[in-house]
Amino acid sequence: MLFKKIMGLKKAGDLKGLSKAIPYTSFLNLSYEIDDTGLLTVMRQSDSNIGNITIPAVHGGAVGGLLEQAGIMQVIWECEISKFPKIINISVDYLRPCLGKEDTFARATLIKQGRSVSNVRVTAWQSDPVKPVAAAHVHFLMG
Repeated sequence: MLFKKIMGLKKAGDLKGLSKAIPYTSFLNLSYEIDDTGLLTVMRQSDSNIGNITIPAVHGGAVGGLLEQAGIMQVIWECEISKFPKIINISVDYLRPCLGKEDTFARATLIKQGRSVSNVRVTAWQSDPVKPVAAAHVHFLMG
């Protein structure tokens, strides 16, 4: 049921509806946008995502969730699928502190789409895309 709803929202190009349809995106305060380069996932600043209040820095799990969701949404957005992609594995590189006073952006690139497995690379940054806060390589089971 949820899959059909999400595919309908994708077909309609309703990114705001996609954000609302997936409960985890609301939990992390994620939204999706299209810009000149393609699909962009945004994690809006939220005190609930802070892990270290002294810096303050976003919790690594929230950053990992952002990377995972950006990868999943890229596969959903770019590929013709008949089921939700399922994560096989994710490898996350935490590169810099992700500060809790700013929005965090993520962009995924579909490296290879196979019949059964797709490979996706995701990068997250805050104020400067040239200075990523984290990057991930994700493998998805496609069905």
